[in-house]
Amino acid sequence: VTGVNGVGKTTNIGKLAYKYASEGKKVLLAAGDTFRAAASEQLNIWAERAGAQLVKHGEGADSAAVIFDAIAAGKARNCDVIICDTAGRLHNKSNLMQELAKIGRIIDSNWEGARENFIVLDATTGQNAISQVKAFAEAVDLTGIILTKLDGTAKGGVVIAIKQELNIPVRYIGVGEGPEDLMAFQPEAFAQNII
Repeated sequence: VTGVNGVGKTTNIGKLAYKYASEGKKVLLAAGDTFRAAASEQLNIWAERAGAQLVKHGEGADSAAVIFDAIAAGKARNCDVIICDTAGRLHNKSNLMQELAKIGRIIDSNWEGARENFIVLDATTGQNAISQVKAFAEAVDLTGIILTKLDGTAKGGVVIAIKQELNIPVRYIGVGEGPEDLMAFQPEAFAQNII
């Protein structure tokens, strides 16, 4: 799960964990955001809420190493789903995008199962969202968008341009802070809301 700073990656990972755990799946979270001081603590709270397991290293650790260990742990513990958090990063910082690509390569070489690469987008972001998605898509093969903060006045219409230009679909929408506030994207309802 990727995205710029402050879009709600960790919260939405928690909601995804809750969703999968509610479906009876064994979930493991990887605390790959080793830069933000409270990130692993926040993820730990979400893991406890969802009944998920957590793999974390110390602050400032190599994110790719955390992901590597989480995949190994997930396999050893027969987990159904492993959700990897990553640090928020500006899409125009090439060194951080290279780190994200490295994480992608670690997953490529260690995970054989089904895989999703989500970008979390804030619905209040305008046209800048297109350049964000383009940059992240160059680092990792994005398969879907989680569109957050749709519980306010934002409509998130920029995702239409993203779908047309980059063919990356919206998979989930965030409509609040609670564990149940992540919903599968429904195009008809979304279009109706914009109109």
